[in-house]
Amino acid sequence: MTRYVMVADLRRCVGCQTCTAACKETNATPPGVQWRRVLDMEAGEYPDVRRVFVPTGCQHCDQPPCMEVCPSTATKKRADGIVTIDYDLCIGCAYCAISCPYEARYKVDAAEFAYGAAPIGSERARLAEQKIGVATKCTFCVGRIDAGIKAGKVPGIDPEATPACVNSCLSGALRFGDADDPRHPVSRLIAENKWFRMHEDEGTGPGFYYLWDGEAP
Repeated sequence: MTRYVMVADLRRCVGCQTCTAACKETNATPPGVQWRRVLDMEAGEYPDVRRVFVPTGCQHCDQPPCMEVCPSTATKKRADGIVTIDYDLCIGCAYCAISCPYEARYKVDAAEFAYGAAPIGSERARLAEQKIGVATKCTFCVGRIDAGIKAGKVPGIDPEATPACVNSCLSGALRFGDADDPRHPVSRLIAENKWFRMHEDEGTGPGFYYLWDGEAP
């Protein structure tokens, strides 16, 4: 089996937001929509307090609540664990956004641009009408992964088959790959480090692991 997951090493993340910018550029998301976000948090107790930067977004769950409530079957989970949205089937009811405990779903009802009503050249060229009026979210850059695999590349090893946010990470905090492959670096990271997953008590089985030596922030 293959189970694609993302790993964020909170000991390495510097909060530069490069992953957020790379995601926005790659997916041409409108203003206010950030499929990859980095939370700025505090951990510890006074006087031993530190800032912690926590990348987040769709967790690509084993049991995605967004899929369970979708009345049109637009949200699906692939055999490799990636949760997708079929924009042609989505009716824009936003039940998925309400059910997601990670606040990872977005919906815009009209085209929005960075500098007012008119798009600049790059926005005009990349305007995706099919993403208006429907739910959207991080897809782990699934098109890039599939194209890379078809070309013989390995997700998480070769940049051509790896999500844009991971490729852009300056500190190497973000990693991606097959957690079911014991030879893959992400599998070893999970096996050799202390980690937690967000809202794991919800029973969602998140596909996003956070490496951290202390208590979950």
